[in-house]
Order: sequence, then structure tokens, then C-alpha cells
Amino acid sequence: MQDRSHLLTEQRLVDSMGLDEMSIDEAIVLMNFQDRQACEAVASQRQNLARAVEIVSERLRQGGRLIYVGAGTSGRLGVLDAAECPPTFRSDPQMVQGIIAGGEAAMFRSQEGAEDRAEDGAAAIDGKEAGPRDVVVGIAAGGTTPFVHGALRRAVESGAATIFLTCVQPTDAEPKVDLVIRPLVGPEILTGSTRLKAGTATKLVLNTITTLAMVQLGKVYQNLMVDLRATNQKLWDRGARIVATLTGLTREPALDLLKRADGHVKTAIVMHELQVDRAVAAELLEKAGGKLRDALKTGHPGT
Repeated sequence: MQDRSHLLTEQRLVDSMGLDEMSIDEAIVLMNFQDRQACEAVASQRQNLARAVEIVSERLRQGGRLIYVGAGTSGRLGVLDAAECPPTFRSDPQMVQGIIAGGEAAMFRSQEGAEDRAEDGAAAIDGKEAGPRDVVVGIAAGGTTPFVHGALRRAVESGAATIFLTCVQPTDAEPKVDLVIRPLVGPEILTGSTRLKAGTATKLVLNTITTLAMVQLGKVYQNLMVDLRATNQKLWDRGARIVATLTGLTREPALDLLKRADGHVKTAIVMHELQVDRAVAAELLEKAGGKLRDALKTGHPGT
């Protein structure tokens, strides 16, 4: 059995040794202070985060995939980020995917022992048929998860780009990858509970990577989700508000325009701004690689 006592996430936080004797208010103040350490730890990884965004956006632009791999909290956060991309950015559900040790059941109930088999991680990557156009991000807050190590090593063999996200200091057993993102959040208030600061740092990192990669792919204009397609009442409302904001139309004309654009926000905006029909607007967006700003600069085809 591996001795993990030297890892930062397994050490005791001196400030919380009296946690069971603190008032609720004192404990909240302490937790809030420690949560800020997660933000600072992520900020220290700015250069590595920027490189991760470049790697991911480059592969996605080539038609590749971003595949998260993790166990426990780390795996759930990866699956969550993947699940949130299609409704936020209208991305293909296959573009960002999450693998969690123990499979779908582990999302809702801990599957003890599922993370201990490196060969299962390798098999999961084989099942995805990962290749040179893909990026595999292994997430292991405590750094030693065999399932994640096995997945990353197989991903390297497959030619995929590889990123390791961990909250502990380097160890000799770490897989050799293209990039490591290492927000060192320090010991947890509840010793060893990496669902706390380490989990917060992990969520911040994943938010940053996918959000900014999608910006690079043209799914954002200014700070608006313009690649949205209205498919329910909430999205029709949001889409109409975005169209109104960017065109200066009032609500009802904006909603009518969005309906004529078949619910596609970017198409509606191009239709209005360049005074073209839906087919031409779609053509302009395709030629601009889906980037609304570039499509608006091109004008009508042939001009």
C-alpha cells in the first residue's frame, strides 16, 4: 500500500485542528478564507492555463475532442464540465466528454476501488479511440490515482495531447505528459477531503479551459453566448435578449427575427446587421469559421 502522507492534500491544516470546537460562524470564516487560497493557487498557473487553452482550442478546431478522466470528485467535475458545454455553447455533445472511474453509477454513488486499476483507465481511453486530434486531461487532485495514470499513459501512446491537473507537488510516479497544471491549494480544512479547496480549484481550472477554448472557436461575441440556439422557453427568452442587445431592436421584433433565423442567435444578428436572408447569413458565418465578429466585417457575399 502506497504511503501518501507526504502529499499536500493529505496533510493537516493547523488552523482547522479545532474545527469541532469552533462556532458555526468561526468555521464559515475559516472556510471562506481557505477557499480564497484555491483562487490564488489557480492564478499561479496562469501560463499553464493559457497553454492548455491553446492546445484544446487547436485540437477542437481540427475536429478533435477534449476528454476528461478522473475518479471520485475529480471525475464528477470533469463529467459536469463536459455536460455543461452543449447547453452553454451549442457544442456537439461528443466534443467535450467526461470519463469517471466506475462508470455512470459513480456519478451518484461512490464506487470504492474503481480508481485503483490503471488498466481500466487505459481501457477507457481505448474505448474512446483517442488519437492525435484529441486532448486527454487527467484530473487527480491527490496526484496518485492509478485509473488516471493509466488513462494518460495510454493517451500518450495513442498520440493524443495530454494534460495532467493535480493539486500536489511533483512525484516520481507521475505520468509524462505534455502539460501539467498544478494549483497547490495546501492542506484541506477537513484533512484529506479534496472535495473542498482542491475541488474548487479543479472546477475553476475546467471552467477556464472550456470557456476560453469556446471563445477561440467563435462561440462568444463580446461576453454573450451568441452560438445559442433557442430550443426551450428559457433559451428563446435569452436568445431574444441577446439579439435585442446587439441589434438595438426591442423585444418583440428581436424575437420575430430570431424565429426567422430558426432560433440561431448568430444567424439572426447577421441577417439584421447586413440585411441578408437566413441562407446568406449562414453562408457568411460558415466562411468566417463561425466567428460572428468576422462575419459582420465581410459584408454581403461578392462585395
